[in-house]
Amino acid sequence: MDRKYLRSADVILLPGARTGRDPARSIKPGPRRLPAGVVAATQRERLLDGLVRTVAERGYQHATVSDICRAAGVTRPVFYELFSGKEDAFLAAHRHGTGVVIRRMAAAFAAESDWCAGIRQALGAMLQLLAGTPSFATMAVIEIDAVGPAGRREREQLLTRFRAFFAEVPQLPAGVGVEEVVDVVVGGVYSAVYRRIASGRIDQLPELVPVLSMFCLAPFLGPVEASRRLGARIGEDPSCTRIDPAYTGQ
Repeated sequence: MDRKYLRSADVILLPGARTGRDPARSIKPGPRRLPAGVVAATQRERLLDGLVRTVAERGYQHATVSDICRAAGVTRPVFYELFSGKEDAFLAAHRHGTGVVIRRMAAAFAAESDWCAGIRQALGAMLQLLAGTPSFATMAVIEIDAVGPAGRREREQLLTRFRAFFAEVPQLPAGVGVEEVVDVVVGGVYSAVYRRIASGRIDQLPELVPVLSMFCLAPFLGPVEASRRLGARIGEDPSCTRIDPAYTGQ
């Protein structure tokens, strides 16, 4: 693992990283009770953790609000004070968790001086985070299919955010649409991650960094140049904005 992926600890954990009944987040009754806003925020966090773990274990269709509340140690009335239903809670957990992932990717990307190294580091950050919280990986990538139209819209919004990492890709040969190529690359990365998670190999996600890095770079640099860039120690090469002449036919 590249140490740069963990250069700074992200104090915001993915939903599902902790149990909903974590004693450290217990709310004690009495005259020194926490302010109402703090109590509500803590209960919401616990419910998101409970939802992620329950959905990962039972599947979205079979997980009930009662199951989620039981896992979180929160009552049903409190659940409905915070969410309109199971779908609303699922989407809240998905948005919060994927927001954490995108922010970590963006930080890893921005820490590099060139696009090639940035893409590799962003991929590494994403895969490491998902591998570290298997329940969230399962819930967010696999079970979102069971949510229906709202889940598909949420996934498309996530992929749109992922496309932002390709905003400054090198120019492609004439007649090749950059947007279409980016769509294919982003979809391919998501598909590879999906297959690894669906097969139960979540802990092996970081092993995809080399192949996904090549997959992201080769369409824009050509396979020879992409291989050279990835084979060199990251940080040694100058700006990664040149296309292999052999790829363009020049």
